[in-house]
Amino acid sequence: MELKKNPKADVGRNSSLYLLVGLALMLFLTNYAINYKTYDKEDIDIGMVNMDEELEEDIPLTEQIQTPPPPPPPPAAPEVIEIVEDEVEVEETVIESTEVDQETEIVEVEEVEVEEVEEDIDVPFSVIENVPVFPGCEKGSNNEKRACMSKKISQFVNKKFNTELASELGLTGRQRINVIFKIDKTGSITGVRARAPHPGLEKEAARVINLLPKMKPGKQRGKPVNVPYSLPIIFQVQD
Repeated sequence: MELKKNPKADVGRNSSLYLLVGLALMLFLTNYAINYKTYDKEDIDIGMVNMDEELEEDIPLTEQIQTPPPPPPPPAAPEVIEIVEDEVEVEETVIESTEVDQETEIVEVEEVEVEEVEEDIDVPFSVIENVPVFPGCEKGSNNEKRACMSKKISQFVNKKFNTELASELGLTGRQRINVIFKIDKTGSITGVRARAPHPGLEKEAARVINLLPKMKPGKQRGKPVNVPYSLPIIFQVQD
């Protein structure tokens, strides 16, 4: 008689499941064995704190300084009361009304003359309508008078300038002096200013320009005006 196997008794049908469970169990045991640590009980010191040995802090005693109270304020000075007798009359200030009525006489106001204040106007020498006239340059046109004036001033400076000043000041070579001045509304020389390499040259140039004669003032629109004038002076020292 042939024996038949029971299908429930087949062990090989769940072998893969058993294999996975076994691998998982082995991995768990291996991980636990690797991470497991042991300690020596003698080397462990939990560090007990003894509260009795704690130092007590000495709190310094402080003394409160009592400041003396401020002195009492001085007594107030008694007010001086002036007694005025009833018989003294007090003058009252009376303000009169400025309103007018029909009976008030109106005073006619005379014409007020307004004086014209002349302003000092500076007109450059190159654009003025009527140039200042140097003595001896009265004839000719405006341009001829301008050229004559420049020539006369140059001749005057060359004649009056102290040429021995170079040796006194120890100067050599070519010295340039710039002079600026004004011919005012009366024809006089004012506001002389000089610039030079040496203060002695500036002083000498100002002295010479102040010696210029009085001129006929320049005019702009028929009125005398101030005319600024610039004069360069070249002082050549002979070595």
